[in-house]
Amino acid sequence: MPDHQRADARRNYARILAVAEREVAAHGASASLEQIARTAGVGSATVRRHFPTRRALLEAVSHTRIEALCERARDLTGRADTRAALLAWLDEVVAYSVSVRGLAEALSYDDGAGAGPVRQSSCAAVLEEAAGPLLREAERAGAVVAGVTIADLIDLIVGITLATEHHPDPATRADRLFRLAVSGVIPQPTHPSPGR
Repeated sequence: MPDHQRADARRNYARILAVAEREVAAHGASASLEQIARTAGVGSATVRRHFPTRRALLEAVSHTRIEALCERARDLTGRADTRAALLAWLDEVVAYSVSVRGLAEALSYDDGAGAGPVRQSSCAAVLEEAAGPLLREAERAGAVVAGVTIADLIDLIVGITLATEHHPDPATRADRLFRLAVSGVIPQPTHPSPGR
C-alpha cells in the first residue's frame, strides 16, 4: 500500500474513532454504524474495514479508559491492605462502567454472533492480566473467597451495569447492588484492617 494510502487510512481511522466516541457517549452500545460513517464523511464499508464488528468499535472506543483501569490496578498492587486495594479498584471499574456508555458491552463476553465457542472480550482480558496480581495478593491475605477470578468480578460488574442502566440513578443503584453482591465474595474482616 503506498504511503499516501496508509496516511489516508490512518486519518480515516482517527476520524471514525473520534465520531464513534461521541456517538457511543450519546447512544451507548447501540450507536448506529451508518450514522458514524455519515458523520465521519466515509462510507459504511470504510467503517467496517476498520471495525469489522460492533464489539471491535466498542473496544476501540473504550481503550483509553481500559488502559487507565489497568494502570490503577498496577498502582494499587503491593498495598498493605489488600482487601481495600482490590475494592478500590473494583469501585473504579463499577463507576467507569456506569458512567461510560458502551464500556459494559465492551467488557462482556462475545458469542461470535452464534458461531463457535464463547470468546472473551479483549478489554476484559487486558483487565484480567493487569488486576490478576491485585486479586492474588488479596487471596494470599485471605481477603477474598477462594476460587474467585477477575473474570467473575468483571461479569458481576457488567451484569449490574446492564441491569441498572435505565434506573433513575444508575450510579447509586449499581454501587448498592455491587456492595451487596461483593459482601459474599470479599467479606468484611472480623477485625478492622488497616486503612479501612
